[in-house]
Amino acid sequence: MTLLLQLFILIPLVGFVLSLALPAKKENLISWFSFSVIGLHLLGASIYSILWVIKGFPTLDLKDLVLFRTPGYEFFVDFYFDKVTAVYLFVGSLLTFLITLYSRYYMHREQGYKRFFNTILFFFLGYNLIIFSGNLETLFIGWEMLGISSFLLIAFYRDRYLPVKNAVKVFSIYRIGDVGLILAMWATHHLFHENTTFLKLNNYEIVHEHLQTHSLIGIFISLMILLSAAAKSAQFPFSSWLPRAMEGPTPSSAIFYGSLSVHLGVFLLLRTYPFWEHQLSVRILIVLLGIVTTLVATGIARVQSSVKSQIAYSSIAQIGIIFIEVALGLDYLALFHFAGNAFLRTYQLLVSPSVVTYLIREQFYNFVPRTKTMESFIPVKLRNTLYILCLKEWNLDSMMYRYLWNPLKWAGRKLDFLTTKRVIYFFIPAYVLGILALTNEQYIDANVHASLPVLFSFVGLIMVLKSFTERIHARLSWVLILLNHFWIALAISFNEHFGYEENVLYLSGITVAGVIGYLCLRRLKILEGSIDLNQFHGHIYKHPKIGMLFLLACLGVTGFPITPTFIGEDLIFSHIHEDQVALAFISSLCFIIDGIAIIRIYARVFLGPHSKSVFEMAYRSS
Repeated sequence: MTLLLQLFILIPLVGFVLSLALPAKKENLISWFSFSVIGLHLLGASIYSILWVIKGFPTLDLKDLVLFRTPGYEFFVDFYFDKVTAVYLFVGSLLTFLITLYSRYYMHREQGYKRFFNTILFFFLGYNLIIFSGNLETLFIGWEMLGISSFLLIAFYRDRYLPVKNAVKVFSIYRIGDVGLILAMWATHHLFHENTTFLKLNNYEIVHEHLQTHSLIGIFISLMILLSAAAKSAQFPFSSWLPRAMEGPTPSSAIFYGSLSVHLGVFLLLRTYPFWEHQLSVRILIVLLGIVTTLVATGIARVQSSVKSQIAYSSIAQIGIIFIEVALGLDYLALFHFAGNAFLRTYQLLVSPSVVTYLIREQFYNFVPRTKTMESFIPVKLRNTLYILCLKEWNLDSMMYRYLWNPLKWAGRKLDFLTTKRVIYFFIPAYVLGILALTNEQYIDANVHASLPVLFSFVGLIMVLKSFTERIHARLSWVLILLNHFWIALAISFNEHFGYEENVLYLSGITVAGVIGYLCLRRLKILEGSIDLNQFHGHIYKHPKIGMLFLLACLGVTGFPITPTFIGEDLIFSHIHEDQVALAFISSLCFIIDGIAIIRIYARVFLGPHSKSVFEMAYRSS
């Protein structure tokens, strides 16, 4: 049975690749193909689950593919199957099957009909990689796929301002969750001195032995896992992104933000539960987070004027309760609650247009207001205060801007002196000096040598901060992102064991994708004249091939699985020592900001209302 696990990855992978070759005008062929691929997957999942139950619920683990190996490091893909996977597999396959059936008619004659089904199949591939993952590295591959497919589906109506703007917002929050996972992988490498699997985490003796002498690292790993889970499942304080994600088509909202994607934070907690179940402080924190999220989201849901936003916040509140159940060790209840919430929210979102019509008719003819509500027992001043806070969504968006994004923008604006010429004249020679220092590091004083990695990574942070806030020159912003990766590679090179081959692996992906991206921007500059980053240009309509090629270059530079950059980023963190907290923090901050800066360039240049359009565009959301 173990070898059959590969089929559940192979079916959506082959389906996605073949769907790219289907003609865009053949709607029936596209929908029937997607329907058949996911139907085959559902049939296989049902038969496999029945056989698994007959066999007595065995825990299965398959080390499938070793992608990279060095004397002290191994990057491999591992598949795992247990009760958590079984529930997520059945719910995911059935709901995706229903969504594809519904979308055949709902998306009829949409301009991006093929693009929608391509992205759904891509999402389904990433979802299966996550739920079958046997280690954090395999899970991270699917995690990244979901982030990109989420961005593409939110920005599905890419000729509009708000869908594109909200897609970038959501991707920014996802990026925080991505780095939480990266730091968790970094710390587990140092805790277990190997690429550990979830099967080993189930062994209490092994986990307890390592945590006895490294309790702080254990708490750090648990907090990073919680950060990733909270960001993915829209828990406090990240709750405000979920309603913004509803700008996409209703079927994608149902499958992503009502049922499957939004519950993957719960999956991450369930999968890593054996690691943190004996850390009482972490369990208390998860319970408190769930309680706060549930109370805040419930209040916000009750004052929403949009039905999709109301469903989104209701789902967030239920997931907060599921977080509490996981922390209390009620895993069976959490799985049952996940399945019920997923089916309910999918149904609510799919029928929401019809329900709104019925309610409007009811309101005009038969509406009778309630004489008493649950709020009637709250003192008037407190009730009014809570009403205003919920109406403002507890200022969660403002808090994110004030305490996270605005400080980064402020720091970036202080770097306006960085022009193209100054980058060439100062930082490139400085980089050459850094390479010379690396080749002669035996002559460098030990104290100076210890400070060089932090110094060089800080220079990389300066590069990416400037790129993040650049408003005029798209090509300069792109080059600064590439230079950031080179400075990070130089910084880590001063640590032991990070050799020439690993540098080449990491920087080869950056260089190839970087050159392709730069040539795309240069070509677009010649054709269109203006590609500044001060507005959305929407150039993908006139230049779809350049847009697609640039998107692939963006994925290559951000470390999309399974590019050399992706493996290289994991390699980099495996060579940051456990006592180098500053270096790990700066490097992770660089990876957060460079991913957002790259998607920002793509969105500003290629998506949004066309810069030469003569029609008015809506800039405000309902």
